[in-house]
This record gives sequence, C-alpha cells and structure tokens, in this order.
Amino acid sequence: MLDIRHPPRLPLVAPSILSADFARMGEECRGVIEAGADLLHLDVMDGHFVPNLTMGPRLCEDLRRAMPETFLDVHLMVTDPGAYIGPFRDAGANLLSFHVEVAGGEEGETMCERIRAAGMSPAVAINPGTPAEALEGVLGHVDMVLVMSVVPGFSGQRFKDEVLDTTRWARERLRDDQRLEMDGGVCPDNAARVREAGCDVLVAASAIFGRPPAQRGDVIGRLRGG
Repeated sequence: MLDIRHPPRLPLVAPSILSADFARMGEECRGVIEAGADLLHLDVMDGHFVPNLTMGPRLCEDLRRAMPETFLDVHLMVTDPGAYIGPFRDAGANLLSFHVEVAGGEEGETMCERIRAAGMSPAVAINPGTPAEALEGVLGHVDMVLVMSVVPGFSGQRFKDEVLDTTRWARERLRDDQRLEMDGGVCPDNAARVREAGCDVLVAASAIFGRPPAQRGDVIGRLRGG
C-alpha cells in the first residue's frame, strides 16, 4: 500500500474515476493502475457545495474489496464533510480531503484530528478564487493540500493557470512529507507547469479515461514527466 507521506517515487499520478466508464468501473480502475498510475482519486459531490451528485461510500467500499492494495484518495466536495468521516472510514478510504471553504482555521484543525483518529490521512482542498492565505490555519495538520484548478463540480473543464500561484505559495510552506496535489484540467500539455509549480500529485480525469485503454499508460507517463 502506498504511503502518501513517504512515497516510493514522485510525482504521483492519480486518475480521477469521475471520467471512467461507470458500467465498467472495476475494469477501468484496474487498467489504469496496471498502466502505471499510483492511486485512484474519488470525487464525492453532494449537489449542494457543488451543483452535481456523484459517488458515495458504497463505490469506495466496492473498489476497496476489488483492489485491496490500491490507495484510495477521496475528495469531499460537500457542505458537511464531518458527516462522511465514519462512512468512508468503513468503506476503506485511505485519505479524506475536505474544503477549506467549509472548514478552515480551528474547525479545519478539528476536522483533521477527526480524520486522522479514524485511521485516514487528512487533506485540505482549496477552490480557485479562494485566497491561499485561507489555508494558513490548517497547513500544519494535513498530509496533503489539494489545489483545484477548475471550479469544482464537473469533469473536462479548462485548466486555470492562475492557481499555480496558490501551489507555489503552499509549496513554500509545506514539509517534505506533505504532498501537494493539483486537480482539474490537468493533461500532458500543462503537466510540466504543474510540476514546476511544486505539485507532486497530479490528478487527471478525461486526460486519462478519455483515451483508449491502450494509450492510457503513455498519458500517465507523460503526466509524470518520464
């Protein structure tokens, strides 16, 4: 199992299963891991914090059963992340990220403590347009910072270059054992800029799953910079 704080290699590539074929989810997920991906990224949306509904703990549980050694990175785009800590712990999630827009400062610190006590790695996410300084009260308590490079809610959006300022700001303040993840519109064409800005976990959805299975390994390698 991957150790997110001390990974065997960097950068890590995390396919977002939001763009996978849901009718073939197990096959899709096994395929990208076999093609060289390091972990799977699960986007959980509640239809309130973002205008979409996606997956829940049941899908995470099924993936854990099917892929017991795969690291599952769960991104909570929800108004009440605390309500999901227990269900995703029971479903086998390895990392749980909540948004600083709903739990910052002392509330974010408490959220991190609850997630860690449940046996998962805590992470904090930040939207485009939210000042990087909003992360200050939480940075020391997380294993990862997730910077959104699109307005969250839907796959396939165009990457916003201005968020690279947020990643540079965060990288200057993170320890070596804290990861910095980028999610949204990441593709081989912009991956070098994302890596140069300090990100060491790259999430890609349509850039990977939008290609035929035989081509996904090449995309993953190009995202990593190999």
